[in-house]
Amino acid sequence: MAPLADGKMEIADIVGREYPPFQFEVEKGRIRMFCQAIGEDNPVYHDQAAAKRAGYRSIPVPPTFPFTIIMEANQSFMILDELGIDKTRTMHGEQQFIYHADICAGDVITGRQTVIDTYEKKGGALRFIVTEVRLDNQSMEHVGDLRTTIVIRNV
Repeated sequence: MAPLADGKMEIADIVGREYPPFQFEVEKGRIRMFCQAIGEDNPVYHDQAAAKRAGYRSIPVPPTFPFTIIMEANQSFMILDELGIDKTRTMHGEQQFIYHADICAGDVITGRQTVIDTYEKKGGALRFIVTEVRLDNQSMEHVGDLRTTIVIRNV
């Protein structure tokens, strides 16, 4: 799939597009590095005993950690590459996290991304692609959804 000659994307070709599932193993070391990067020092994210006392089965991930999962799986860039879009004309426009259950160290997360919408603003100068990634753990429990909006400058 590629941009049309006039630079506009074929909307009908991407809305509803589902991508193959991907997996990510949640490791304590990755959680630790993420916490260090964002300055998170709550013991529940660093210490197994503190996590257990707080009611978690293992060290939980901080609230925005699941974005690491989709970035590690190249989900945003995969769409742009497939559409032949120059990444220098794009930006991350919005991110939403919806949690249904805890994600903890030791979990193996399976994600599946779907393009749920695309629209234009500013007379076509900006194109928005909205995706949703469903996350399930190794027990097939639906643990979360991430909704991402990518903005593409068309001029």
